[in-house]
Amino acid sequence: MGLLSLAIWLPIAFGLVLLVLGRDEHANPVRWIALVGAIASFLVTLPLISGFDTTTASMQFAENLSWIERFNVRYALGVDGISVWFVLLTAFITIIVVISAWEVITTRVNQYMGAFLILSGLMVGVFSALDGLLFYVFFEATLIPMYIIIGIWGGPNRVYAAFKFFLYTLLGSLLMLIALIYLYSKSGGSFDILAWHNLPLGATAQTLLFFAFFAAFAVKVPMWPVHTWLPDAHVEAPTGGSVVLAAIMLKLGAYGFLRFSLPIVPDAAHEWAGFIIAISLIAVLYIGFVALVQGDMKKLVAYSSIAHMGFVTLGFFVFNELAMAGGIVQMISHGFVSGAMFLCIGVLYDRVHSREISAYGGVTNTMPKFAAFAMLFAMANCGLPGTAGFVGEWMVILGAVKFNFWIGMLAASTLILGAAYTLWMVKRVYFGAVANDDVRTLSDINAREFLMLSLLAAAVLWMGIYPKPFTDVMQVSVAELLKHVAVSKLN
Repeated sequence: MGLLSLAIWLPIAFGLVLLVLGRDEHANPVRWIALVGAIASFLVTLPLISGFDTTTASMQFAENLSWIERFNVRYALGVDGISVWFVLLTAFITIIVVISAWEVITTRVNQYMGAFLILSGLMVGVFSALDGLLFYVFFEATLIPMYIIIGIWGGPNRVYAAFKFFLYTLLGSLLMLIALIYLYSKSGGSFDILAWHNLPLGATAQTLLFFAFFAAFAVKVPMWPVHTWLPDAHVEAPTGGSVVLAAIMLKLGAYGFLRFSLPIVPDAAHEWAGFIIAISLIAVLYIGFVALVQGDMKKLVAYSSIAHMGFVTLGFFVFNELAMAGGIVQMISHGFVSGAMFLCIGVLYDRVHSREISAYGGVTNTMPKFAAFAMLFAMANCGLPGTAGFVGEWMVILGAVKFNFWIGMLAASTLILGAAYTLWMVKRVYFGAVANDDVRTLSDINAREFLMLSLLAAAVLWMGIYPKPFTDVMQVSVAELLKHVAVSKLN
């Protein structure tokens, strides 16, 4: 079995074992098995980076087996410089989620841990699939565990939020399925994504395919105006659900643009780039103002995620290397930073059982260690130099300025808005005098919470201070993709 197959099926196998174990009286062994499964799944992904050849844009660690022979569907896997970091990010975040739930989840522990491990394997499958139908199966299958996680362990309106999440993302994906079937017939009966990259297509076909893919990926990112499911899902999801949703699941849509929309329909991508840039800038600016007026911490960070992902799509559609690489770096850094922000909110919620900013004040006085971590992650969310949040945003702004000065200037306004809504929240939650008895009786983070926040703090600082390993890996693949997108495929 290849490394990518192991990275996909090992967490799924552990997840299925946990589901079989059952009953909450076995909660402690279940937690340890889940942690072992998560760490083993992460260790399996490390050789993907250590053995990665940064001089080629071709797919590495490839696997190719016949799956459904009659329709020429293959179990084809591979990663390039664009996708390899997301495999590691997924496995890393899964460890954090397992640690975060250790004491917090006390009912159906095996199902909770099992759902996250299965979800982890499926998301790695999305980033590794080189067969169109295999990609679609993994892409859709991720909905099921997340729907269950929100629907069972979520807040009071969890059923509404889970349904909204499921319906929005499913409807967009059905149009993508039609696009995949069209490409299958047009290519003479092949689901090979890399073969589709070289398939000549007419202008009308390209436009229709572009919007079919856009329907699936824009909802998943989510882009304005199809973003309304995300704040509801975040507010109702348990902490682990919010972390995975923000850190990994939003990236599935952005990754889809790189793997499908840009290389398969390059002419339509160029034609409609202005439209994508416009709605990306609306996400950056308008959603930033929406975040500013939120009274719920989770909602504020959820809207902040939409604004940050607007940066990603903007970077992809200005068609230069700096901005596109910046968009990918922003996806990885947002995985660390937004995951950490939601974990910090979870730490407070576990103690006070409120996400309202007004329920806090002066937390620094009673939880100094925790407040130090929270400040670091808040600064990263603002895009402070030296943190992961700065690198991608700076690259996208520079790339956007090369493309058009005014677009770059509008994009740069996110640094002001991001600082405004993040620091406004930090001031009211953490600083000042102790506001009430709930805050006065707070206890600082324990060893488990310190560990999970330390791991993310290390990642945020490493990526902020030394981003070279990330950019080196993706450089050749990004250059090759842009070269490919520059060539017309009109037949």
